[in-house]
Amino acid sequence: MEWKDTLNLPKTAFPMKGNLPNREPEILKKWQEINLYSRLREERKGRDKYILHDGPPYANGHIHLGHALNKILKDILVKYASMTGKDAPFVPGWDCHGLPIEQQVEKQLKSQKIKKEEIPKAQFRKMCREYASKFVEIQKEEFIRLGIIGNWEKPYLTMRPSYQAQEIRELGKIFNSGIAYRGKKPVYWCIYDRTAEAEAEVEYAEKKDPSIYVAFELVEPPEGIKEKTYAVIWTTTPWTLPANLGIMVGPDYDYVFYKSGDRVYIIAQELLESFREKTGIEGQVVKTVKGRELEFLEYRHPFIDRISKIYLSEFVELGTGTGLVHMAPGHGQEDYIIGQRYGVEPFAPVDDSGRFTDEAPEFIQGLRVFDANQPIIEKLQETGALLYHETIKHSYPHCWRCKNPVIFRATPQWFISMDAILENGNTLRGEAIREIERVKWIPEWGENRIKSMVENRPDWCISRQRSWGVPIAVFYCKKCGETISDMEVFEHVASLVENDPYGADIWFEKSPKELLPEGFRCPKCGSDEFDKEEDILDVWFDSGVSHAAVLKGNFWEELRWPADMYLEGSDQHRGWFQSSLLEGVASYGRAPYDSVLTHGFILDEKGRKMSKSLGNVIAPEKVIKQYGADILRLWVVSEDYTEDIKIGMNLLKGIADDYRKIRNTFRYFLGNLYDFNPETDSVPYDQMLEIDRWMLSRLQRVIDLSHASYSNHRFHRIYHEIKRFMIVDLSAIYLDILKDRLYVYAPDSVERRSAQTVLYNLLTSLAKMLAPILSFTMEEIWGYVREINTNVRESIHLEEMPVLNQDVVNPELEKIYQQLLRIRDDVLKALEEARKEDIIRHPYEARVILNLPDEYRKLVEERIDWIKFFFTVSQVELSDKPEGRVVIEGENVKGSVVAVDRARGEKCPRCWIYDESVGRDGQRVCDRCASQLEKMKIDINQIEEVQ
Repeated sequence: MEWKDTLNLPKTAFPMKGNLPNREPEILKKWQEINLYSRLREERKGRDKYILHDGPPYANGHIHLGHALNKILKDILVKYASMTGKDAPFVPGWDCHGLPIEQQVEKQLKSQKIKKEEIPKAQFRKMCREYASKFVEIQKEEFIRLGIIGNWEKPYLTMRPSYQAQEIRELGKIFNSGIAYRGKKPVYWCIYDRTAEAEAEVEYAEKKDPSIYVAFELVEPPEGIKEKTYAVIWTTTPWTLPANLGIMVGPDYDYVFYKSGDRVYIIAQELLESFREKTGIEGQVVKTVKGRELEFLEYRHPFIDRISKIYLSEFVELGTGTGLVHMAPGHGQEDYIIGQRYGVEPFAPVDDSGRFTDEAPEFIQGLRVFDANQPIIEKLQETGALLYHETIKHSYPHCWRCKNPVIFRATPQWFISMDAILENGNTLRGEAIREIERVKWIPEWGENRIKSMVENRPDWCISRQRSWGVPIAVFYCKKCGETISDMEVFEHVASLVENDPYGADIWFEKSPKELLPEGFRCPKCGSDEFDKEEDILDVWFDSGVSHAAVLKGNFWEELRWPADMYLEGSDQHRGWFQSSLLEGVASYGRAPYDSVLTHGFILDEKGRKMSKSLGNVIAPEKVIKQYGADILRLWVVSEDYTEDIKIGMNLLKGIADDYRKIRNTFRYFLGNLYDFNPETDSVPYDQMLEIDRWMLSRLQRVIDLSHASYSNHRFHRIYHEIKRFMIVDLSAIYLDILKDRLYVYAPDSVERRSAQTVLYNLLTSLAKMLAPILSFTMEEIWGYVREINTNVRESIHLEEMPVLNQDVVNPELEKIYQQLLRIRDDVLKALEEARKEDIIRHPYEARVILNLPDEYRKLVEERIDWIKFFFTVSQVELSDKPEGRVVIEGENVKGSVVAVDRARGEKCPRCWIYDESVGRDGQRVCDRCASQLEKMKIDINQIEEVQ
């Protein structure tokens, strides 16, 4: 036997290396085998529910880091809620309809030289369904690999027949509340995808456009003016001029009549100087009037035989241009509003693909709108109406899918009115704003963001001119044109959809007669001949009704309505949060959520947006293959995710280093608990050593802060606090001090068992606190905890969180240790100095002599019998005049002096501490080791010295 064989050295099979890419799939297999999600539902049955409703990602392509960030955040919240004893189910979902899927299927057809129009709609929809199903399965596996626990057996899909049926019922409720209407008004229109677009589907990007000043000649000059008079407009969309039906002016602005040669131009007074600079037209002001005095003046169109009028508008601004705005109600939202006020109907001589129809002047017929700009400018030049022309770069709306510029175009569409009156006498807009004020928005700025969007948004255009989606299930009487939108009809169609294996396909396959209730006749004229609507619903309506189709339905008995939380990227203020809010308020009188949490976007290490063109995109799969999913999960909480969050391989390397330190701390716990049974070996609090009671108190602070941070969704605070606690308080201080006691004292001594009691508390508490974040690693650790304590649950995710134990919180003791640690920091500095000067190589070779102010001196005196272990040296003395080979003044404790000298006595071969009892009367070890060996019934003479 050697001396080391008499020590309680750590023993654990828990590996130092995480090897997460290989180990995590084994843990996933275990969760599958024990059916973890169902077990949680069983065990939490009857408890308070916590419902986080999953915003459906698009079933189109592999997941990216944005998806990973989003799903991991949701998983952390759900796991935390579950571990606080709540019933926290999670039903993941997918958005399966819409244009991106159609485009992919069209590509497939193109490769086979088939046009979409050449195959039946049902066949095309079948191909779309198969494409979406394929990516649902792919993404499902990718999300599971991230460690997301949820009902993967029964996710929700917007293309499932029961979902589509509920969507049709929700549409029925909207129609029956009287807020749906069909109208011809301008909406965003993608001329490349040939469909209307929602506001949420439009993004702004730079675009080059012509900027022109155009003179429209008044039919008659106003009173007091003899010369020909022109209203001057400025526009960056010359192609909209064929649809010009008016000019708008601000009623309270001052407008000048500016005479130049034989012409008089009308310009806003405030913009005259910039007009003069731009055009170089010199002249003088001959008259000034208020905008309202210009109302109803008539003018001639510069190249179309058409007379129109000047109208008053609150939308005119004096930032740029001339203060007179060309009005095309068929191509602009505000133009449309003013047109409606004055009885001017929208006119848009442009077809679905953005080409001018035969309603437009001959010279541009058949041209795409943007291609018509140049011929129109040339025509204006020819007629003498063009005053100035240049090219500018400006922010312009683009289609989020095809990235091409969109136009505003008036077409017959279905709308949900924001300002129609609901049953309670308020408008949908007013009710939605009231709900926004009730809901808790995290971060708080989210409230103002969505509020201003809802305050200013136009009516919601819910129709799309595509094939792959849920139909707008209304019929039109062939005889009298009546729209059939009775609830009974919606219910009948919903029932047909629900019971058909292909759901809404039935709408496109059957005739109106087969779709309507038997014997149905027009309530207005009695006819039984009908047409059906061919447009489908906006995908934002699809996902916006998910709260009703998923939370209210009985398909998932574990759920309830409304949700506690919606959590998505901040772009969803104008997307899913808004469509869900409007649909919820319209159908049920409230938002379908009580709180909304948003996260930022992902940037590379240099703070740039991730894009394929920059080559800075990192696939989650790459991170998982190299580091494992837990490193990705740790990255999610490493920064404040409510702002944009950076990622890169260098950042991940730093996170992997932090992970290694955390893992090693857990390895220390496990290694020193191999012979500890918490049931029989735990030391009661009042019998514990003081330093152990201090650490228990510190642990309570960490538990308390973790709960507060989880509850406030401040996950980065948990990460940084636990990391600091483990690396600083534990590894650098407590665990370092503890080694001697754990290794040297008899296995069942109170000194060792007291330390082990705290280690067990630290192990189980920290593992549980970190389980929602490092889900795989804490599950792996829990397997080893089960060897120490067979009474713990099969999975850490079935456990409940530790709670603050007020009985062991000791502020007085924490204050004492704060002071002792200040002394320790000064001692460590002096030891480092002694090491540099080659006086010592190991702290055990040192004797420390301290001169301390009274308050500190008293603390050390009271603990003089064991304070050397706190400083990890062999001897500590107090003196008014400390002498040694190194003497420094304390930095942390003002007025203190620390001296270091060589320790007295010989080195104990067992514990390595220098002590004068070693060698006395032939004793081979120090007194402490001799008494411990005696307790362990080890014959000192049987031990061999190793040279």
